[in-house]
Amino acid sequence: MEEELTLDLRDIVHIIRKRMKMIILITLACTLVSGVVSFYILKPTYESKTSIIVGKPQGTDKSQTEYNDVMLYQKLIQTYQEIAQSRIVAEQADQAMGNVYTIEELQKKITVEPQTDTQILIIKAKSGDPVEAAKICSAVSQAFIDQSKVVFPTGGDIQVMDKAIVPVMPVSPNKKVNLAIAFLIGLMGSMGLAFVREMMDRTVKTEDDVERYIGVPIIGMIPKEGAM
Repeated sequence: MEEELTLDLRDIVHIIRKRMKMIILITLACTLVSGVVSFYILKPTYESKTSIIVGKPQGTDKSQTEYNDVMLYQKLIQTYQEIAQSRIVAEQADQAMGNVYTIEELQKKITVEPQTDTQILIIKAKSGDPVEAAKICSAVSQAFIDQSKVVFPTGGDIQVMDKAIVPVMPVSPNKKVNLAIAFLIGLMGSMGLAFVREMMDRTVKTEDDVERYIGVPIIGMIPKEGAM
């Protein structure tokens, strides 16, 4: 009769206690490796951002803004997004900073996100240097405003809501999250390995193993030499 591979709660507790050293060591090792990588290997990345609002043309009575006007500029925001991500804006921003980057490098550092159902555009810049991230964001934002006026000379009134500031904390790596994930992976992986090893190990080491694998009760034990 084939042995059924089933575990009750007592078996699970028995396996965990039996393999506790291995579980602790593997979990600590994973957490330690994650800590070393997060704190000493991965370089921090800082992000600065600018909020820009696109409204009615200058000289228009803004107190009389109608629903259709708002909807119009919400649709136009996608066009402005493409302008902000364009090569010419990157070129102008790079020139303003003294030609520090290639156009491709600068474009990779920039992301432009329209806020859903609003007339607001968010320009973000990432860099390993927090001061540089703020400079890039400011340069790109100004180049975007200048180029938008060229493309839409009678278009909306583009204004900066929140200027780019030098970030204090990096956005990545998130050390706490990395440590928590590594801890959970190490814990689950070590417990899984413990159960696999237990299922493959059929050697008899304790009284419980005799009853579990052979299925007969213990009627006596031979004491070790010198135990009496």
